[in-house]
Amino acid sequence: MILPKVRDPRFVTIRRGGTLTDPDHHLLALWAASCAEHVLGLFESVRPEDPRPRQAIEHARAWARGEITMTQARTAGGHAMGAARDLRGAARHAAYAAGQAGVVAHVAAHELGAAAYAIKAVRAAAPDGEGEAAGRLECQWQRDQLPEGIRELVLDDQRLRNDICWSVFDF
Repeated sequence: MILPKVRDPRFVTIRRGGTLTDPDHHLLALWAASCAEHVLGLFESVRPEDPRPRQAIEHARAWARGEITMTQARTAGGHAMGAARDLRGAARHAAYAAGQAGVVAHVAAHELGAAAYAIKAVRAAAPDGEGEAAGRLECQWQRDQLPEGIRELVLDDQRLRNDICWSVFDF
């Protein structure tokens, strides 16, 4: 479980009683999609015929552009996570990253799940003894992709939820 027991109002939209604006929610979804897409090849190299993780990433972006509904993006995210269930290692984590990206439309705090699973995927794919270093590089790459408008929010979220995200944001 990568979500906190108490929801952070910064990741709840204004219309639902939080402080998150729609533009920032869209930026979170786009960033999560980028994190997931960065490792998607780790899934597709094992299951090239399964489009579900790629579709979840595409749906996250389409939702951010206003082209599909939250429900459509969330459903695609669930299907991507279904693609992960019978896998292990890097491919499994990459599919979960895509699924988490897809469900950001529903719960913005899943943005960190996409990033954390992507780091886990890179760690799992690395040669023996190189997983930690590969994870640090992936985390830095993700941070370099953060739009300025959500940068401090995400970095603070990483600090606050690092323990429940397998400590992948330590470096």
